Amino acid sequence: MARLTPAVLRSLDILELFLGPDATLSAPEVAQRTGLPRTTVHELLVTLNERDYLDRDADTGRYRPGLRLFQLGNTYAERYDLVRGSTEVARRVSAACNETVHVGVRDASFVVYIAKVDSTRAVRMVSAVGRTLPAHCTGVGKVLLADLPAAELDRLYPSGQQLTPLTDQSITSVAELRRQVRAVAEGGLGFDIGESTVDVCCVAAPVRDHSGSTVAAMSISVPTVRWTAEPRITWEQLVLDGARELSAQLGNTAAR
Repeated sequence: MARLTPAVLRSLDILELFLGPDATLSAPEVAQRTGLPRTTVHELLVTLNERDYLDRDADTGRYRPGLRLFQLGNTYAERYDLVRGSTEVARRVSAACNETVHVGVRDASFVVYIAKVDSTRAVRMVSAVGRTLPAHCTGVGKVLLADLPAAELDRLYPSGQQLTPLTDQSITSVAELRRQVRAVAEGGLGFDIGESTVDVCCVAAPVRDHSGSTVAAMSISVPTVRWTAEPRITWEQLVLDGARELSAQLGNTAAR
């Protein structure tokens, strides 16, 4: 195995801090979160700022993602059909129900959102494109976990592990997560009932590629006050149809 370059790894550790909820970070915060010496953090921040990967606010001294990261992200999105297709299909699904629509992919035990189309109604969500959430707290995540072999699921979630909640409704038991994941595999839909955002529910469906593997999941998110039986049937069908449309674009013939 080729040797990894420590300085590059440390720089990436700093950049990946901005995948979390903080829009800006100070140098002391970066040092505290990475565990790196302050002199090392200073040198890396100066370098990243000089190359426009980070911007430094002249008044506060705090750092935020820079133009170069935006350009790289756009290049990735332009070349990755799943990202572009997800946004287009999510727009159509959202227009049909006027609710918030997400598409996410799995990164180990987390969900990374690659597309989000907001409802015109006022609904505050903790998600955003590029942000990550624990898979066990989201409908999208449960759908993605449902496609995993049992051994991989056991590796990610060993028996007896306590899962970290985002709300009082979040799953904290691995046994309960496995039960819900089995239900997703059998029923084809995943649900989040106030587990990632208080007072918001969602229904999610799998997006499959040409081989039939689940590569993403699409969800519709709705405030709990509107989460009633009759419209829920419509949302379930809309998210299934949207996920099938995106699957067909990825070459899944069964979805056509």
